[in-house]
Amino acid sequence: MTGTNDLDQKGIENILIKIDDKLKSFSSILQKFGLDLITKLGKNESKLTMLTDKIENLSKATLDIKSLSPILNTIVDRQKNIEWELDLLKSLLQKSLRDDKTGRLDNSVIKRNESITNNFSLIKQQLESFKNDIGKIEQTEKAREILTKIKEDIFEATGGHRILYEISQVIKLLEGKTPLDDELRSILSEKIGFWINKLK
Repeated sequence: MTGTNDLDQKGIENILIKIDDKLKSFSSILQKFGLDLITKLGKNESKLTMLTDKIENLSKATLDIKSLSPILNTIVDRQKNIEWELDLLKSLLQKSLRDDKTGRLDNSVIKRNESITNNFSLIKQQLESFKNDIGKIEQTEKAREILTKIKEDIFEATGGHRILYEISQVIKLLEGKTPLDDELRSILSEKIGFWINKLK
């Protein structure tokens, strides 16, 4: 009996030793796995931080580019204005140097046509009448028609004038807007006053 008990006790001790060894081995594996996991998480966190920094820099760059848009638009608009004015100047120069009989360019200086002064008076009257009637006009389409007619008359009278571009811009502003509200009436009234003064 005693021999059997000793055998059983030794067997249990051996089993416990084996279990302890396996637990130590498992603990070592688990520890190594934990260290590897921590290392990888650290690397991933570092990569995420770098990625976050790059996204922030990209966001700032995008905002900087967007903030430049109004400036770029202004430059483009001014370039268009300059191109339009150069074309107008070229047209005026060619018209003033063209001989009425032959249609060819003439180097002689052409005197200002006195009828232009009379035409300016008529156009000023048109503008003043339009300014006085703005309160009665309900639709922007009607205002655009009147402005278009005045623009055509100015072009016919002068062959080109600096306010033609401004009138075109206002006609474009009115496009698609209806009815003619108080804000648009105020803008028109102010613009017409400037145009009347510029017609010289």
